[in-house]
Amino acid sequence: MNMKNMGDNELLSLYVSGSEEAFSHLVKRHKSKVYSTIYLIVRDQDESEDLLQDTFIKAIHKLRSGQYNEEGKFLPWILRIAHNMAIDKFRRKKRYPTTTLEDENPEVNSVRFSEDSFEQVKIKEETHALLKRLIEQLPDTQREVLVMRHYGELSFQEIADATGVSINTALGRMRYALINLRKRMDQLNIAYDQNLYS
Repeated sequence: MNMKNMGDNELLSLYVSGSEEAFSHLVKRHKSKVYSTIYLIVRDQDESEDLLQDTFIKAIHKLRSGQYNEEGKFLPWILRIAHNMAIDKFRRKKRYPTTTLEDENPEVNSVRFSEDSFEQVKIKEETHALLKRLIEQLPDTQREVLVMRHYGELSFQEIADATGVSINTALGRMRYALINLRKRMDQLNIAYDQNLYS
C-alpha cells in the first residue's frame, strides 16, 4: 500500500518500527496546519519556521520515548504541541501574543480591483485598517479563535485541539468575538453585514 494513502495511525506504527519515511509523510501531510497554528500566534515567519521544526523534533522525542497515547488523534496532538511551544516563546520573552494582520495577508488587505475608483479603494483601505484595530482590541482568547478561524481557515475542532479547550468553548469564544465586534461597530456607527456578525 502506498504510504500517501495510509492513515496517521498506520504511519505512526511504521515510524515506531523504524521507518523514517513514514514520519516524513506525516510531516508533509500536517506541516501547513502546524505552521499556521504557530504563525497565527507568533506572527513572525523565521520564528514560526524554527518552532515548526522544534514541534516535530519534540514529537519525535515523545514518540521514541513512548509518550504518545492519543489513539487516532495525531493532528490534534501535534497542534497542541505547536500551540504550547508558541505560547511558551512569548512567556520566555515576557510578551503577550498580539495578532496583527499584516500586508502579507492578501485575503485581509487585498484592495486591488481595477474597476474601483480611487475613492472606493481608500474606503476599503480605511475599513480594513479599522477592522484590524477592532480585532486587536478583542480579548486574547477571542482574537485567537477569530483569527485562526477566518484567516488560518482552521475548523473549530482544530482550533479546540490547538488551544486545549472543548469545541463548545472555541465556539463560544468565536460567538463573543463577533458580538464584541458588532457592538464596537454599532458604537462607531459602521455599516456591516448583519448575517456575518450575528
